Amino acid sequence: MRALVLGTGSADGWPNPFCECASCTWARTSGSVRTTTSVLVDDVLLLDFGPDTPRQASRAGRSLAGLAAVLVTHAHHDHLDPAALLARSWAGPASSLRVVGPPSVVDACEHWIGPHDTVALTAVAPGDVLDLDGYAVRVLAAAHDVGADALTRDAVLYDVTAPDGSRLLYATDTGPLPDATVAALAGSALDLLLVEQTFGTYLDHGTGHLDLATLPGELRRLREVGALTDATDVVAVHLSHHNPPGPELARVLAPWGVRTVDDLTEIEVGAVPDAATAMLPRRTLLLGGARSGKSHEAERMFAATADVEYVATGGSRDGDDEWAARVALHRERRPASWTTTETLDVAKLLLSPGPPVLLDCLSLWLAGVLDASGVWASEPGTAGRAAALAEVEREVAALVDAVRRTTRTLVLVSNEVGSGVVPEHESGRLYRDALGRLNARVASECDAVSLVVAGTVLPLKPGSSAAAP
Repeated sequence: MRALVLGTGSADGWPNPFCECASCTWARTSGSVRTTTSVLVDDVLLLDFGPDTPRQASRAGRSLAGLAAVLVTHAHHDHLDPAALLARSWAGPASSLRVVGPPSVVDACEHWIGPHDTVALTAVAPGDVLDLDGYAVRVLAAAHDVGADALTRDAVLYDVTAPDGSRLLYATDTGPLPDATVAALAGSALDLLLVEQTFGTYLDHGTGHLDLATLPGELRRLREVGALTDATDVVAVHLSHHNPPGPELARVLAPWGVRTVDDLTEIEVGAVPDAATAMLPRRTLLLGGARSGKSHEAERMFAATADVEYVATGGSRDGDDEWAARVALHRERRPASWTTTETLDVAKLLLSPGPPVLLDCLSLWLAGVLDASGVWASEPGTAGRAAALAEVEREVAALVDAVRRTTRTLVLVSNEVGSGVVPEHESGRLYRDALGRLNARVASECDAVSLVVAGTVLPLKPGSSAAAP
């Protein structure tokens, strides 16, 4: 099966022609213009038929004369332009065409079909299964209201299996998937998922769409039931200017195994995509100052992964309510399926088998090791201080060796403290120097290193997770 992605944009496309936000300005100046989302499958099936679809097919050099069926998700104007059926009748087609969709789609199309036209309308509902010219099409429920009344609150998704056995799910428009849809996809091992990503960083839209906060949760759900595998090609569609500019969007999506494609991209369904776009580096170090966004970035990298061991090195602080509130906030924003381990014995943990590890953070780990070794209980220049520092060095060396040897996917977070003024006290200078050396040694063992500043991720090392795929 081959899927020609005619358009990848939302209702207003991207850029919105009336908008001058940073995202639209990037799209306009880079020439990255996205039209309303639709997909042509093997020149036989058409998924959605919006106002841009006919011209996009022509730009791709494709005729729509051989279509056997059009599958429409819902009756919103960017997914259905019934006037195209009238244009088809003017060409005097000899073959028949089935237009499939919820009842609101059928209602919208009826008045555009001539009495002698070769168009058949088929109303469907979730659970229906159709055989369309050898393609098995299963209709699934979406979470997307088309209208205010009960008759028009009907939007669906399409699960399509080609005669060659390759399989795709066309999942736009929808908010978080209904439980029945996820259950119906259990064990499906999709080859291609075309999933919507309409609202990006705009999280208060209150609509039946996904954004960068809800998308990874849906990916986790689909992976947990076997709908997605490591071989599934996941492509974000229905994109709007609420997403970050293209390179930043690609960077955010890549750790989740999701990519974007340009309009008029043809995808060979069943071919495994370039691994560079679908996996995390083995070992990643994220550096940044206080409140730079480094912890949030680390959590976001693993947001679509169900099984993660979160290693907290800060410990508990009896009587410190502010610290307890910080810890509680971190816990609340982690997926419920993650496990939390509080330990300073990081080397042993990294060398044991297990799921991916998010370690937050090396700076607190070092503070704990300095405390445990008795550095602060000894005077500078004494044999006691030298012995304590030697113990710290042994712990650091063991940690660095474990980072090098671990077989787990690993994301480490650490503070960058070397850019400020020289600390006034000897203890502050000792800690600053020790953390700087630790960061450098860990960075040398990592495949990717990035600096997070004001929520912006800057790659420092080739292969960094911040690099666009």
